[in-house]
Amino acid sequence: MLNRIDLRGGTRDVRGLLPRAQLDVSAAVEQIRGVVEAVREHGYPAIRDAAQRFDGVSPQRLRVPVETIAAAERDLDPQIRSALLECIARTRRVHADQRRVDVTTDVVPGGTVTERWVPVGRVGLYVPGGLAMYPSTVVMNVVPAQVAGVDSLVVASPPQRDNDGLPDPRVLAACALLGVDEVYAVGGAQAVALLGYGAATTPDGDERCAPVDMITGPGNIWVTAAKRLLRGVVGIDAEAGPTEIAILADDSADPVHVAADLISQAEHDPLAASILVTDSVALADAVNRELARQVPATKHADRIGIALRGEQSGIVLVDDLAAGLAVVDAYAAEHLEIQTRDARQWALRVRNAGAIFIGAHSPVSLGDYCAGSNHVLPTGGCARHSSGLSVQSFLRGIHLVEYDADALRDVAGHVVTLANAEDLPAHGQAVQARFVGRPATATSGGTGGPDGTAVSR
Repeated sequence: MLNRIDLRGGTRDVRGLLPRAQLDVSAAVEQIRGVVEAVREHGYPAIRDAAQRFDGVSPQRLRVPVETIAAAERDLDPQIRSALLECIARTRRVHADQRRVDVTTDVVPGGTVTERWVPVGRVGLYVPGGLAMYPSTVVMNVVPAQVAGVDSLVVASPPQRDNDGLPDPRVLAACALLGVDEVYAVGGAQAVALLGYGAATTPDGDERCAPVDMITGPGNIWVTAAKRLLRGVVGIDAEAGPTEIAILADDSADPVHVAADLISQAEHDPLAASILVTDSVALADAVNRELARQVPATKHADRIGIALRGEQSGIVLVDDLAAGLAVVDAYAAEHLEIQTRDARQWALRVRNAGAIFIGAHSPVSLGDYCAGSNHVLPTGGCARHSSGLSVQSFLRGIHLVEYDADALRDVAGHVVTLANAEDLPAHGQAVQARFVGRPATATSGGTGGPDGTAVSR
């Protein structure tokens, strides 16, 4: 079922040979530009028109009533409630340890720099609602933002025709469990535009969504394109692409587990990527047999089959695990499983991955829900330079610089020298102006006076 790429014997251009879904976000940006600009200029009418075109609904009020959110929580299946509460508790436990503390550095006597961590003021959290519904994504977005101390949280999720034009009730229930009551039934590029620019949310304009400072959360290519278009107007977490799993495995791996885990991510989307990297031909053959056995028994067999047969999925054969490590680092998977002997030792050598799942009993599905880790992770190779969503995503480091007169006088000569070297003399003059008509005091080591001349004791 999976295509094979044989990299045995060594190759230099590993990254270019690996399977990857082909998405043209730039082209998608041009396709959604009109929608985004219409929302910016016209607000509610443009959002309503987009909802009619793309979601098949015609909302009269975009904000979900608070009582509707509360009712969704009251009506939630008890087992789903219990699972969500456990998901929330574990996610909060892990993310609580990520909170940064302010640090003050005494650079010199009388001169300090404090790095202060300040949360973003208002954040828009996007929760997808296409082929699947994601109450767990509410948790993964909201919890780190709350731990970071974000004051204002707003959720946008697509309206569902079979739910009276409201978001999925399980998504609404998750919002209620987390204390989020500002929720909008808006999806796609129009949701990103609503969050980024703000807009009236009723025909008469008596309700309004205030613009946010940052937008986080995964979505389809139209959401990704809109986030790219609004980058700079607002901050964004990442440009999310289709989900992906890579598994580095040797002949000790159980092919039943490997196949099940590949299937689990292929279930998301026909463009989902499932990659097995192994030095064992026997394992590769056994996994293909297991896929042939397991896929037809799944609920979403058609979708899974398309994903597994697609160009973005495959089995990569390597000479040994060291070569396999080079391959998974080049691929930089959103989710990376290590199913080998001494799995933890191999995992510690990985440089590029959104999240790493170690051993036979740490499947990606655990991380999707109840490991405590975050499942909003970099895709498309972005794990080479970016991290998954965390408390840090919602914090900004601000430097507080505080020098007294003696501390500034002591370094003034260096400032003047560097300013002149860069042909920015006014920079140096801004320092000198503070000491005009005042005698320069001696400095240790002869570092220079405010006019750039040497000063000694």
